[in-house]
Amino acid sequence: MDSERVRELERTAQKCRRNVLRMVEASGHGHLGGAFSAIDLVTALYFSKMRIQPENPKWENRDRFILSAGHKCMAQYAVLAERGYFPKEILDTYGSLKSRIPGHPDMHKLPGIEANTGALGHGLSIAVGMALGLKSAGNGARVYVMMGDGELAEGSNWEAVAAAAHHGLDNLVLFLDYNGLQISGRVENIMNFMPAGPKFEAFGWNVREIDGNDMGQIAAVLEEIPVQNGRPTLVIAHTVKGKGLPFLENQAACHYWTPDREELERAIREVESGLWASGGEHERKEWENENDR
Repeated sequence: MDSERVRELERTAQKCRRNVLRMVEASGHGHLGGAFSAIDLVTALYFSKMRIQPENPKWENRDRFILSAGHKCMAQYAVLAERGYFPKEILDTYGSLKSRIPGHPDMHKLPGIEANTGALGHGLSIAVGMALGLKSAGNGARVYVMMGDGELAEGSNWEAVAAAAHHGLDNLVLFLDYNGLQISGRVENIMNFMPAGPKFEAFGWNVREIDGNDMGQIAAVLEEIPVQNGRPTLVIAHTVKGKGLPFLENQAACHYWTPDREELERAIREVESGLWASGGEHERKEWENENDR
C-alpha cells in the first residue's frame, strides 16, 4: 500500500477517534481506553480490507467482523458511522435509554453488527462457527475477530483455537489487541498468557506480530492475508491503551473513562489537532460541516 493511502487511513482513524469522543460527550463516560487502542485496526479493516456493502449490510458474500471484546464497541460504532452504515446523529444517543448503540454490540439494533458480544471469551467461538459455515457452503467470505488480551484466560477460547486449526479455517483471522491492561490492572500480573504466539503455533495457526497502532504495519499485514492456505491466522497487535491521548495513554484508569468537562475538552483538542495536522483546510471544513450538530 502506498504512503498516501496509509496517511488517508491514519486521518480516517483520527476521525473515528473523534467519533468516540462524540459518544463520550453524549453519555459522560465510556470504555475509551480499549476503543482507542483498537481503532486503528478496526478502521483499516473496514476501509481497506473487508469486502462489505454498507448500503446492503446483510449481503451474503460480505466479510464478517466479530468484536469479541464487546466493551470496546465504541470503536466499532465510530468506524461503522464513518463508513456510512448509519447516520452519525445516532452517536449522540450513546448512553441513553433504548439507544441503538448500547454498551455492548447488539445485532438486532444496528446494521453491521454480526453478533451480540460482551461476555468475554465468546467471540472467537462464534467466529469459528461462522467461518466453518462459510467454508462448508463454498462462500469465499472471511471472518475477522478481535479479542482483548484479558480474554485469553477464558477457556472457551482455547477450544475455539483447537477447532479452527482442526478444520483448516484459513478464512478466519484473529486480531489480539494486546495493550497489556485490563480493568483490574496489568494483564501479566492477573493471568499471563504471553508469549501467545508459540501457543497458537502449537495448535497449528499462522502467527504474525505487529505494532497495532502503526498504520503502515497494519496495512502490510492485511495485504499478506491469507498467510497460508489451510491454517487460521493470529495477528498479535501490540497497542497502547488510550492511544492518541498522551495524558491517558497506558493507564488502567482510562479503561472506563468518566471525564470532567476540562478533561473532555482537552481530549477533543488533542484528537482534532492530530487530525488536522495531516489534513487540508478544505477537508477540515467539509468534515466539520458533515459533523455539525
